[in-house]
Amino acid sequence: MVLLAPRNATMTEIRGIIYDCDGVLFDSRRANLAFYRHVLDHFDSPLSLTENSPEADLCHTHASTVVFEVLLGEARVAEAQAFAASADLRFLLDLMTPEEGMPGVLESLAGRMELALATNRGHSVRDLLAHFRMLPHFHTIVTSQDVHRPKPSPDMLLLAVEKLGLSPGEVLFVGDSDLDRQAAFHAGVRFVAYKGLVESDLVIQDHMELLTLLDLSSREV
Repeated sequence: MVLLAPRNATMTEIRGIIYDCDGVLFDSRRANLAFYRHVLDHFDSPLSLTENSPEADLCHTHASTVVFEVLLGEARVAEAQAFAASADLRFLLDLMTPEEGMPGVLESLAGRMELALATNRGHSVRDLLAHFRMLPHFHTIVTSQDVHRPKPSPDMLLLAVEKLGLSPGEVLFVGDSDLDRQAAFHAGVRFVAYKGLVESDLVIQDHMELLTLLDLSSREV
């Protein structure tokens, strides 16, 4: 765990944690690319999408509406959304891997912190969480389909904070992208960078470090 700024008393005021999904709860890079390849194949697109493609990072961070527009053009976004909503995507579950410490850390936080998820994924994220037995640990889930502006807009985080019944100053947001960092900044929420992939005054390399950061590793439930 790296604290680039001194820990202060405000950390003791934290009552809720908002998690990003992709890259934080799960290593989902293979699944994300497989999903967009599936959509491209449906539309007979000649685009070859690989981990080295210029569009790869976009697939891992942005809402599907943004990615569809880049991959297929604005005119086909609605059609692509309709196909994705009706397609059987259960084959992608085998390509998802929970990050180390999950769901154990969520179980440790249950009853101690209010937990939320804020993701640029759509409502299907509930099926993903249920499959890996994480869904019961979250008090609220906010997706890109619940707000007009997905991350990096703060709307998703502000809605999650409101649903948790907390104030922005009482919440941490654990993310791994610059979109996450920007959303946290504009929402007035403290940002914890997972694996240090973006700059932050709070950085954790694994999920167990969050318990230490919050002084929960040895505290009685």
